[in-house]
Amino acid sequence: MRAQRRRKYRNGSVRKDKRRGTWHFQWYDETGRRLSQRIGTTKEFPTKSSAEQEAERLSLGRTKNTDGKTMRDVIEDYKKQRMPERHSTAYVYRSFLKNHISPKWADTPVKEVQPFAVELWLKSLKLSPKSKTHVRSIMHLLFEFALMSGALDAQRNPISSVKIHGANKRIRKAPVLTVEQFGLLLKELHEPFATMALLAVCFGLRISEVLGLKWSDIDFLQSRISINRGVVQQITGDCKTDGSARAFVLADVVATRLKAWKQVTQFGEADDWVFASPMQNGKLPYSYTGTRQELNRAAKAAGMTRISTHSFRHSYRSWLSGMGVRVDVTKDLMRHTTIAMSMDTYGTLLGDEAKSASMKIAQLAIHGNGTQAERESR
Repeated sequence: MRAQRRRKYRNGSVRKDKRRGTWHFQWYDETGRRLSQRIGTTKEFPTKSSAEQEAERLSLGRTKNTDGKTMRDVIEDYKKQRMPERHSTAYVYRSFLKNHISPKWADTPVKEVQPFAVELWLKSLKLSPKSKTHVRSIMHLLFEFALMSGALDAQRNPISSVKIHGANKRIRKAPVLTVEQFGLLLKELHEPFATMALLAVCFGLRISEVLGLKWSDIDFLQSRISINRGVVQQITGDCKTDGSARAFVLADVVATRLKAWKQVTQFGEADDWVFASPMQNGKLPYSYTGTRQELNRAAKAAGMTRISTHSFRHSYRSWLSGMGVRVDVTKDLMRHTTIAMSMDTYGTLLGDEAKSASMKIAQLAIHGNGTQAERESR
């Protein structure tokens, strides 16, 4: 019986003392002796989950590791010292750390983590190959940090030998809209979401870049639109890569659409968001959640399956390929290459072929939507 209790509590367990109205953390030490430490009252922590979080924060019951730091120590130090500054990247890192890496490895001494065990664990995760690759990359960064900080004494990062089978294999094909499908969708979208979709598909923009547009980024006289920032979870940050920050030629049909929106929006000053949210008094753009909900509503009304905001970027690339645009021009327009830091926004390379492709894409996106334009003008 004592051995069973020891196994039950070897990692600790939160228990409520109903008589006293308090939470306690119980565990057994190496000798089998039961130990207990008070966490707080049920008023302070109304649910068991909140009590467990407090116990985790206080590291209650954790036996001191005589073999050096645990992965939990490395993870916490990494989050404080090396977490990426870009909000969207840091959000993804924290998600993988919380949901996958910490539950498995937190209490394991760094020195005891073996590559083969990590590879088997990654194989067992119910994630796509691409997501497993992300998890492996974060593990690699953790061990690079452990080597740098002295938490691990080794000649080589042990995660370097961990392989992900089928890492480049896609489970689902990228969602792509035909010109006709986009036309049907555009007719069903309410403003300003229709204009948002139009910009996304005409320039292959990420939704964060669409939401991050300000009126000062649009030069109607020079027919230019500049991508300078992104908004993720209502937090403004830099573009995803240096190459993502660039300028595009603004086709007349797209400029006309933007001018029409500027005339009706409450927020048309230079420093205002192009797609400022009235619910936020213009201080923030529309949220990703609200944009996605409107997109799903319109897709359903158009008789289509649910699509993602990233469908526009995939569609943009597909349309470029369909027009026979050269691979190097497509790569430039998709902003997959890095531009020189010394080049200002308007110095971005936009050759004649790239300009021509941008104009053709705009015509494709607008083509067949006259019915909607006529309906909105009434």
